[in-house]
Amino acid sequence: MAEDKIQQLVSTIESLTVTELAALVKELKDKFGVTAPAFVAAGAVPQAGAAPAGESKAEEKTEFTVTLVSVGDKKIQVLKELRALTQLGLKEAKDIIDKTPSVIKENATKEEAERLKAKLEEVGAKVEIK
Repeated sequence: MAEDKIQQLVSTIESLTVTELAALVKELKDKFGVTAPAFVAAGAVPQAGAAPAGESKAEEKTEFTVTLVSVGDKKIQVLKELRALTQLGLKEAKDIIDKTPSVIKENATKEEAERLKAKLEEVGAKVEIK
């Protein structure tokens, strides 16, 4: 019975827009008193046998964050390209464009990050990969 409730909840969450999901996360954080450092602390714990930060420069970074820095003069073309690349709805894509600098994609592969950057810069946007 609990499994049915969980599946129903997962289905409901899957149907939410990005904006609705952000509101849900905020509400849950407020209701249960969760703070951002709690999430960071859990993710920042080094794995057993992992080298301390800064020691292994030989390891290549595999996950990148793609950030839209500015839109340029062709806002509509950038909006269309952003929607095509990310499958975002019109409102979500417009919110990203209106609130630059905005993160477009987190944990992207190097190839995906470079593809997003190239496509958006073709239409006049300025994009950073970190």
